[in-house]
Amino acid sequence: MVQAKADGFPAGLLTPKESAAARGLGARNFEDLVRVPPRRYAAPGPLRDLRYLNEGEDISVIATVERTRERTMKNRKGTLLDVRVRDDEGESIQLTFFLFKAHLVSWHMSRLREGTRILVSGTVSRYRGENQIAHPDYVLLAENPSAEEERDIAKALEPAPVYPLRGSVTQKVMRSLFSKVLRHAGDLREVVPEAIRHERDLPGIQEAARLLHAPRNSADIERALRYFRFEEAFIIQSIFARRRAQDVADSAPPLATYGDLSRALDERLPFDLTPSQEEVGDQIAERIAEPHPTSLLLQGDVGSGKTVVALRAMARAVDSGYQAVLLAPTEVLARQHFATITTMLGDLARHGHLDAHEAATRVRLLVGAQRASERRESLLDLMNGEAGIAVGTHALLTENVDFLKLGLVIIDEQHRFGVDHRRQLRSKGPGHLRPHMLVMTATPIPRSAALALVGDLDSLTLKGRPHEGAAVSPYVVPLGDDAWRERMWERALEEIRAGRQAFVVCPRIDLDETVEGGEESALVDMSAPITHPPETSQPLHAVTGTLETLRAQPGFSSLRIEELHGRLPSDVKRERMEAFAAGEIDVLVATTVIEVGVDVPNASVMVVLDAERFGLAQLHQLRGRIGRGTHPGIAFFATQFGRGSAQHDGLTELAETTDGFALAELDLERRGGGDLVGDIQSGTSVAVRFLDVGRDARMILEAREDALVTEALARGSLTSSSLTPPTPSEHDALDSAIARHSARGVDDLERS
Repeated sequence: MVQAKADGFPAGLLTPKESAAARGLGARNFEDLVRVPPRRYAAPGPLRDLRYLNEGEDISVIATVERTRERTMKNRKGTLLDVRVRDDEGESIQLTFFLFKAHLVSWHMSRLREGTRILVSGTVSRYRGENQIAHPDYVLLAENPSAEEERDIAKALEPAPVYPLRGSVTQKVMRSLFSKVLRHAGDLREVVPEAIRHERDLPGIQEAARLLHAPRNSADIERALRYFRFEEAFIIQSIFARRRAQDVADSAPPLATYGDLSRALDERLPFDLTPSQEEVGDQIAERIAEPHPTSLLLQGDVGSGKTVVALRAMARAVDSGYQAVLLAPTEVLARQHFATITTMLGDLARHGHLDAHEAATRVRLLVGAQRASERRESLLDLMNGEAGIAVGTHALLTENVDFLKLGLVIIDEQHRFGVDHRRQLRSKGPGHLRPHMLVMTATPIPRSAALALVGDLDSLTLKGRPHEGAAVSPYVVPLGDDAWRERMWERALEEIRAGRQAFVVCPRIDLDETVEGGEESALVDMSAPITHPPETSQPLHAVTGTLETLRAQPGFSSLRIEELHGRLPSDVKRERMEAFAAGEIDVLVATTVIEVGVDVPNASVMVVLDAERFGLAQLHQLRGRIGRGTHPGIAFFATQFGRGSAQHDGLTELAETTDGFALAELDLERRGGGDLVGDIQSGTSVAVRFLDVGRDARMILEAREDALVTEALARGSLTSSSLTPPTPSEHDALDSAIARHSARGVDDLERS
């Protein structure tokens, strides 16, 4: 047997077309290829006679050719080939082929001669009151069936894998490629240790490969998918188990001091902490006091008060003699965090000034669009330790940003960052110490999804809100209903005339693109049951077109209307948001750059156009941008789909649910876990090929348990278990599998 090389395929084994097909799938060897699932299976209909057929049925039948007839198509070039066949019961049906090349007509005519027995598979349709099968598949049979022919018939009735295609590659080439994969299945290494496979009743990799790529029936497919789903879950959970073990082995600065800065901050808070804020704050304080790096996920609904919890942790870091950094995904959000923190600290943030509190530190901002002098001052203060707290964007990650004693890293809206970003900050600790890590999200992650995608983080949840704010009344507006659409804009005008402001959100910037690109792009929900609007509907709304339309509308023409999206320069985005917050703009037409963190208490209207194009969690975030002051808010979710559609019903569910965690579960149920992957953690949708975090929640828990035990056995920290320690070859196979997954993007699941 030819041994497959680790860095490619054996020379001369694949044809040029097969090599191109493998490259198109991103596969570098048989280990990669075997884990490319078919997009679907073309399953022939059951074998039956022709007496009772229904339109739309998929059937297979053994029949004899009675006659063939070719005729020219009437309205286009080409030939219609009609073939009349009869089964053993005397019932007949017509097979119709639409052929556009003469040699294909000759080829079929030479095979389908009168008296030839064939196995036909296809879908029954009706034409002029008679059953027919258009473009059927068929296999030639001998006149007297033999054992070999019986095997051919059985093979023809098996599900046929249909693979994703790239470029000019055909299914024939793909099936040839995967047949070679199966011939070398004996060279594949077992990633899931034998003891676990036995415990979980899983096949080995060689059998699983055959069941996936050459199944005999649907039961084979299900058994194969069970193996590959578990293998994928086990690899991901092994990554998490190793990271947790590494945390135990590494050292971190113990941030255990509740000192003068923390005490002064708590004394001057303008509100009482909620019980949940106090409880979560105590849990964070306990964890960051440990001499080993902690990794925490802080979940909190819109307006739950995560920022003050984070600030109290940062103050504790400063009291302990270390620095803390808060990383935000956008400059707008970073500047807002900076303003919020410096306002809450007051003279506690004015170290070096005459009016500073005796326990004061210095807070520095570091973003891309910043004056050179301001940037130099920030860099110097971080390097010499004068700044105890830093707030910034990706600018904090560059090589020339050095900290004197970084002890705590806080990342806001963690799903917007990749693992490399977190690794860079974790490497900036003093000496051999690694900073503690706290990542925050206002997009609640369902428990099963959290275990699958951020499984090395301990999750803390903030409940309730310190300030409930004003109520927000949501409405689902069918854009095809003139009365509803006109009333939506009238109601927005009424709020603006009363001195308030409005957001108008669109799914894209220009009419000639699908969604906004770049760092701040929206993750548009393209999954079922959300589909493109009917062809008779208006095209999707864009910021530029909506801006022009509103400025031309009576009532809006006299208003101050501006646009905001990720394609604008950073300084323009900042100026627009500052102007909107200052009340100098009446209507802000934007993409979802305003989804998180933007705080404009005077904004009372949120109009989301083509709302069906967004996930429920994202719409909940947008709804949270209004009603943050004393004025009640009004959220309009405008859709091109009418009442009774799945899209309209989904938006109605959103309107009736205000709990973000309940919405996250609803989103998981409605859209499926596979579609949430990209929302939860950018970079994983390529890597997670088989798992669905909703459907496979139980399997993920099983894989998590097995991975933790396996890692502990391998490290010698566990000596007694029903499982046996992995053999060296099993350990090496798992190492290789983790490397493969990391190359495909799984390393972006979470932190380093």
